Amino acid sequence: MTRSRNLVLIPARMAATRLPGKPLLDIAGLPMIVHVLRRAEEAAIGRVAVATDTPEIAQAVTAHGGEAVMTSPDHPSGSDRIHEAMCKLDPEGRAEIVINLQGDFPTIRPDNIRDVLSPLADPAVDIATLAAKIHTAEESNAPSVVKAVGSPIGPRRLRALYFTRASAPHGDGPQYHHIGLYAYRRAALERFVSLPPSPLELQEKLEQLRALEAGMRIDIGIVDTVPRGVDTLPDLETARRALSKG
Repeated sequence: MTRSRNLVLIPARMAATRLPGKPLLDIAGLPMIVHVLRRAEEAAIGRVAVATDTPEIAQAVTAHGGEAVMTSPDHPSGSDRIHEAMCKLDPEGRAEIVINLQGDFPTIRPDNIRDVLSPLADPAVDIATLAAKIHTAEESNAPSVVKAVGSPIGPRRLRALYFTRASAPHGDGPQYHHIGLYAYRRAALERFVSLPPSPLELQEKLEQLRALEAGMRIDIGIVDTVPRGVDTLPDLETARRALSKG
């Protein structure tokens, strides 16, 4: 896939309740959102921009040489925010693939960002995402860890059947930790944001179930490690230690 076909968008807002102002928290001398921006730039798969409703975030991004686009403060989800950003940045529709990279993944590896594109080599796939094998009972049982349930369709590839906060699937065999990084075909993103929240989405509080309930196809690439999101102060300290070594 040529770089010009891909648009990497990083939604970021200040309203996190557990870690207020987290996009601008300092990690090894840079705001967290700038670390995520750098990882996306290092992936070298296309144009990168931060989509935000906060002038301070936009200023931090542009001060470090990045691109920012202002979006509405009223979006219910990051998908809605990146859809508005896509329409503003690419009104001509040149970008065919839109990557949604969470703004609290400062330690994500650039190769994992690249990995999310490979399932879209199959034209039947609407949305691509990632998962990694679960190795502990604690991870399996934690509702904060979203499990991806799918049918193997090739080496390191699943076709998604369901996503859940429960421990699943039951019985012997692998379980997978879903990683919240998505690559949408443009038409799939357009359709997704036009749909109302679905019953299972509301029950599980997992937005990707809306796509599955609407009959959209999500394929999952299997990677070796889960990037640590930053949701709490201990998460922040872990990221600071990891990035200060780098």
